[in-house]
Amino acid sequence: MPAMPAGSVDEYFGCDVFTLETMSRHLPHDVYLDLEKTVLEGTRLDPAIAGTVANAMKDWAVSRGATHYTHWFQPMTGLTAEKHDAFLQPVDGRMISSFSGKTLLSGEPDASSFPSGGLRSTFEARGYTAWDPTSPVFLIGHTLHIPTMFYSYTGEALDRKVPLLRSVSALSRQALRILRLFGNTRARYVMPQAGPEQEYFLVDRGLAAKRPDLLLTGRTLYGAAAPKGQEMEDHYFGAIPARVMAFMEDLEKALYRLGIPAQTRHNEVAPAQFELAPLYEKVNIATDHNMLVMNLMRHIAPRHGFICLLHEKPFAGVNGSGKHNNWSLADSEGNNLLRPGDTPQDNAQFLVFLAAVLRAVHKHAAVLRLGTIGAGNDHRLGANEAPPAILSVYTGDQLAAVMDSFTGNGSAPGSGKPTLTIGVDVLPPMPRDSSDRNRTSPFAFTGNKFEFRAVGSSQSIAPANIGINAAVACALEDIADRLERELAGGRQLNDAVQQLLADLFAEHAPIVFNGNGYTGEWPAEAARRGLPNYRDTVTALEHYSDADVIGTFARQGILTERECLSRQEILLESYAKTIGIEAATASRIGRTMILPAAMKAQGQAATLVGRTREALGEVPDAEAGFLGRITSLTAGFMQSLDALDEQRALMDGVSGALACARAARDGVLPAMQECRRIADLLESAVDARDWPLPSYAGLMWTH
Repeated sequence: MPAMPAGSVDEYFGCDVFTLETMSRHLPHDVYLDLEKTVLEGTRLDPAIAGTVANAMKDWAVSRGATHYTHWFQPMTGLTAEKHDAFLQPVDGRMISSFSGKTLLSGEPDASSFPSGGLRSTFEARGYTAWDPTSPVFLIGHTLHIPTMFYSYTGEALDRKVPLLRSVSALSRQALRILRLFGNTRARYVMPQAGPEQEYFLVDRGLAAKRPDLLLTGRTLYGAAAPKGQEMEDHYFGAIPARVMAFMEDLEKALYRLGIPAQTRHNEVAPAQFELAPLYEKVNIATDHNMLVMNLMRHIAPRHGFICLLHEKPFAGVNGSGKHNNWSLADSEGNNLLRPGDTPQDNAQFLVFLAAVLRAVHKHAAVLRLGTIGAGNDHRLGANEAPPAILSVYTGDQLAAVMDSFTGNGSAPGSGKPTLTIGVDVLPPMPRDSSDRNRTSPFAFTGNKFEFRAVGSSQSIAPANIGINAAVACALEDIADRLERELAGGRQLNDAVQQLLADLFAEHAPIVFNGNGYTGEWPAEAARRGLPNYRDTVTALEHYSDADVIGTFARQGILTERECLSRQEILLESYAKTIGIEAATASRIGRTMILPAAMKAQGQAATLVGRTREALGEVPDAEAGFLGRITSLTAGFMQSLDALDEQRALMDGVSGALACARAARDGVLPAMQECRRIADLLESAVDARDWPLPSYAGLMWTH
């Protein structure tokens, strides 16, 4: 990596990115203007300028020490992928640096080893990457990274970038229809914005190396609770330990060089847990940046003697990690469409977009839930640390009162009228931060955005935002169709919107819940309201093939039926494989590490009892009881390991992705949990010097 530039952050921010400003200095003016329009507005790239752009990129990268380039993409593994090629071309017996427009525009990595969910056979290895000009290229080390899309020989999406960009276009198309109805002819596009907060754990690298479960699965499969966890509430926002601070500063420097606006850092609730929060960006940029954040966290942590855990639940008994996806809409003029306005006209428009979001979450809950699924996230959702798997929207009491006033169920504060009239009439100011935030809501309005709190910490934010964009695009299309039809029939806009809001706020009132989502009463209340509860990943994935789910994606041109079914297959297989790896690891640790320690303790206890009997002629109750307890637990642990291996064999014998995932959830996972329950009791009984795994106390409090 090139040396750190001298000066303040604003002087080197984005120095490793081929930004628009950098492009303007390296490209002919007419070429720059064409590319700028593509970058800002998503218009089709003119292939004729590709060669000029490629040469400028290469010259810029090589001048900064680059020797290689890679098409950087996001396959359905949940990670990023890259294959590096050198900027070398033989010419007349010598080598020169070369990078063509054709090479920039597309590549052909071997696709046979990436998940396709049946979109192609294993022997059909051809896959393509295509440059995504809306996301800037960047340098990491001596390699130029080119953000790309990944698709099959038949043109079907094999990644998460293609449907994300499709969803952005669909949402922009439908949102512009609403803006035009309100007389806005200036906006050229509408762009969803995202700001993903990233939670993570840092664990001492030396201790983690002695935990095969952490190294192989990202979470502790065994571990008794530490005497002190998070109950004193002294870690949250506490002083950041020096070694952790050094990691954070190193990370932030790397992020700033890549133009990633990391803004907030702090201790999170659980010991050894921390958070990084960025500023808002366009959703496709935010997605790329969040993948880079996770990659850099993993790579930089070892320099400071840590490993970074992004799993949603690394430790039992303390808070897990999420990734709050703050989502909003902005037009090309920079106006936040979810910010309450200062005029009746602006507030009317805001209420229409608010109604669209309510409709989206209410009618398309399965689509949104599918953006949060995962074996890791199942440990977190619904616990007293994360929102439930039941989708609902928090609006706050004042905004709820405004909504009620349209249906005659109440009146807006200060209105003095049983119902509100919009448009040229006086509409009271919309509430901004007028109520407390609801941390138990999975989809909460927080003044000018919605916070989707159910996303898992290890997950790409692409699926969640694809789901939100698709659902809101469908809702906006429904609204635009109705308003356009009524206006064409001669109805005035004020009257049409007035009735529309009254109807939508009444229809979608069940999705609004401003109470405590952690209570035991909420699931029953949600069922009474008709809200679905997709309790776990497998249950949610069963609905990926539902006609209304496929229809939501297909209606907006985001995913075809084949692409939806392929994703269902991939995600079910991923779930089963994740549980399978965890179970194999739990069995191996149990048989080769924990069971020997337990048997050693049992032998030592038996020897002590024998000596005591020889010396005293009897055995005190305490010694006899300890031997009995160790013996019983050891025998129980052996039986639980046998039961786990039986369930693993049963899962391996099942055919079909759904059946295998169900077997993992219903058989293997409970058997693994029983192994853990007994092992944790053994840990509390065996001499700590003989226990083979570093304890929770050491892992969470060694910084």
